[in-house]
Amino acid sequence: MSVMTELREMALGLAARFSIPKIAGIVFPAVGESGQPGDCAADACRFMAMALDGGAGGISYLLLPDDSVADYRTLQPRSFVGTRPEKYAEAFGTSDPVRDMLGLAAINAICQHVMRVTGRVPENAADSLGLMNIAEGDRVGMVGFFPPLVRYMRDSRAELVIVEKKAELVDRFPDLQVTLDVSALQGCNKILCTGTTVLNDTLDEVLAHCRNAEHVSVLGPTAGYFPDPLFARGVHVLGGRFVDDATLLLKLISEGRKWGEATRKLCFEADGYQGIDDLVRQASSGC
Repeated sequence: MSVMTELREMALGLAARFSIPKIAGIVFPAVGESGQPGDCAADACRFMAMALDGGAGGISYLLLPDDSVADYRTLQPRSFVGTRPEKYAEAFGTSDPVRDMLGLAAINAICQHVMRVTGRVPENAADSLGLMNIAEGDRVGMVGFFPPLVRYMRDSRAELVIVEKKAELVDRFPDLQVTLDVSALQGCNKILCTGTTVLNDTLDEVLAHCRNAEHVSVLGPTAGYFPDPLFARGVHVLGGRFVDDATLLLKLISEGRKWGEATRKLCFEADGYQGIDDLVRQASSGC
């Protein structure tokens, strides 16, 4: 099974055992003719979000090819209110960019509701980048252009290799080692991968080239789910965003403002992680 399939099945399995609230609201930032969002603080407009009754929420990236922009623009936020997130989670992994976008937001919202009611939110969100312990002599692979890591690497003497899907970035950053060849990861001992690889269904391919790495992190605002499918594939750290106040998050996104008031860091470490099987057992026993 692919990562997309396992995430979908994990979320639907949780929804079958926990009472998941209905959708209270949703926000879709406006996009231009090319499918790109407008300028706003901290790229806030590059993400949509879903709020559930009770305060949980889910975030998803706007990964819209040209032929999906028209479908995206037909989405009516009011039509989602009162519906169940499971409906959209079921469509995740269909290769339809709009449905996958909605599906990932729903998966995140379902998982974050369960985190809330079971107390499984990591109490102290660690510095996801710091957990990589980047040092002189490391060869670090970065999947997707991740500006915070580029800035982080400036203070180290490690080598940075950036694997991208956008060919134009090779020429745009001649001072960086940017390649379109994912097999370059095989020579890296530490790897940071953007969470968007789950949404564009490339994470399985990426991880196939990470078997020699001593540390693999998957990071990004869209990584708001339980990490079990990723940890089973050798990922060591999953870092995303936990939504404290989904209603406020929707407001901030609609206004193009930063999310700090509504979210906080979410970081799971494979070392010591217990998994969600005990949550399912507790739900089944009525505990």
